[in-house]
Amino acid sequence: MSKQIYAGNLSYQMSDETLRDLFGEHGEVTSVKIIRYPDSGKSKGFGFIEMANDDEADSAIQKLNGTEVLGRNIRVNVARPKKDSE
Repeated sequence: MSKQIYAGNLSYQMSDETLRDLFGEHGEVTSVKIIRYPDSGKSKGFGFIEMANDDEADSAIQKLNGTEVLGRNIRVNVARPKKDSE
């Protein structure tokens, strides 16, 4: 079963490929998406990673949370479902 991961405090220079490579060191990555502003295409500083295996995802979260990547200490945890706005 796959698991969605949230990665925050990302460098604005981080690419999807770099993020995929970073998490790929800990297991099979099935998708990566850095969230960007629609008008400029610039990164909002966070993204989502989906990993194929829960154990690999948990390992990546534990090992990467707080790690310095491109000059910033990234935050990594399990992604929470989007809340419905009223």
